Amino acid sequence: MALNPKKNAMPSQEPQVRAHNFNEVALGYTRELALDEAARCLNCKNKPCVAGCPVNIDIPGFIMKVKEEDFEGAYQVINKTSSLPAVCGRVCPQETQCESKCTMGIKFEPVGIGRLERYVADWHNANATGKAQAPAPNGHKVAIVGAGPSGLTCAGDLAKKGYAVSIFEALHKAGGVLVYGIPEFRLPKAIVAKEVETLKELGVEVATNVVIGKTLTIDELFEKGFEAVFVGSGAGLPNFMNIPGEHFKGVYSANEFLTRSNLMKAYLDDPRTPIMKGGKVIVVGGGNVAMDAARTALRLGAEEVSIVYRRSMDELPARREEVEHAEEEGIVFRLLQNPVEILGFNNPDNPRDERNGFVRGMRVIKMELGEPDEKGRRRPVPIPGSEYELEADTVVIAIGTSPNPLIKDTTKGLEVNRHGGIVVNEDGLTSREGVYAGGDAVTGAATVISAMGAGKVAAAAIDEYLSKK
Repeated sequence: MALNPKKNAMPSQEPQVRAHNFNEVALGYTRELALDEAARCLNCKNKPCVAGCPVNIDIPGFIMKVKEEDFEGAYQVINKTSSLPAVCGRVCPQETQCESKCTMGIKFEPVGIGRLERYVADWHNANATGKAQAPAPNGHKVAIVGAGPSGLTCAGDLAKKGYAVSIFEALHKAGGVLVYGIPEFRLPKAIVAKEVETLKELGVEVATNVVIGKTLTIDELFEKGFEAVFVGSGAGLPNFMNIPGEHFKGVYSANEFLTRSNLMKAYLDDPRTPIMKGGKVIVVGGGNVAMDAARTALRLGAEEVSIVYRRSMDELPARREEVEHAEEEGIVFRLLQNPVEILGFNNPDNPRDERNGFVRGMRVIKMELGEPDEKGRRRPVPIPGSEYELEADTVVIAIGTSPNPLIKDTTKGLEVNRHGGIVVNEDGLTSREGVYAGGDAVTGAATVISAMGAGKVAAAAIDEYLSKK
């Protein structure tokens, strides 16, 4: 039978429907679609796709199980190296990682690896009845700072080896960016909760509302008997543009905007949150977080949502799928434009005018692309005399985040770089013996799967370190 040259499309909600609800956009493969997609895998002996996976999932191995309709077996293959398969199947940029290495992709479209991973994980979550079995304790204790993707991955890998693992999370639920950053329509909270519950079944303890650096310090964790510490505290410090007007009411960082939406459960029916506004919303930035903020604003009742980005569509860093979904939903892309100033209301004739101090618009300047910068992207150059104004009731700045300095400031001997990221070696070891780090706390804002990869590397290094004690 001839192989299908095209990847099976992902069933999704219709754009005009999903733009007004927080239900998951992608509906997932049916059994028939999953089997048809799995049949496209060539089961290459050299497994190039595995080399493209930051957590080294045996991709041909799990897809072979799908072909055999052994979906639980497929899940167990994935679970050997990934603690968050249902998450990865939804938010990982497979198109630039495993799928970019797929042999089928040389002449045809690559195999939909991420879509198959999601199907397998969802099948397991819907059908598995038993609990994960905790291994025999090995007598060692490890502390994890932060319950985001790097921390959860590190915890899962260590728990499977018999370590007594305790996660300390600053907020009131485990998940980090998976819960507070990524919107419900891309990653349902129930999916994350299920993955965390599986880790708890392995014996992982999760202590929430504990701010390391305030409630406890890293030194105090060692005093409590922990033999190693992994710092996966993320990058929760938002970056701003430092342009006039960023102080006006109605200006948010994307970090605050998305966290407010998730904390206040704006995804539920009939929600109530101060960030729910009509009018016009401008989101500054072109990454995945900018797409999330723009699409969230639309679902919160905005009449028009625009993305202002200083380069062209070709340079837009967000996943192509997310950009296409945003376009389908009616998000306006104002490309080759850059903010100069955020404009606010000021009625001198009526100091009590309730609009005073609130955003009313943005002044932008048009850009053109010049010579490539150090990363190879063409540098945006302002066009003199091209400034003009846009109306806005809300502005969301989505230009990245940096690590919070709290842990650095409360931990002696912990080296950081000029961006505030914790300095580590290739194994995730910091300048402090027994202290490891990974994910956004090291790199600044990056992808979920890269954070998971860092957690996995650190777990292996911690295991080697403690096995010698």
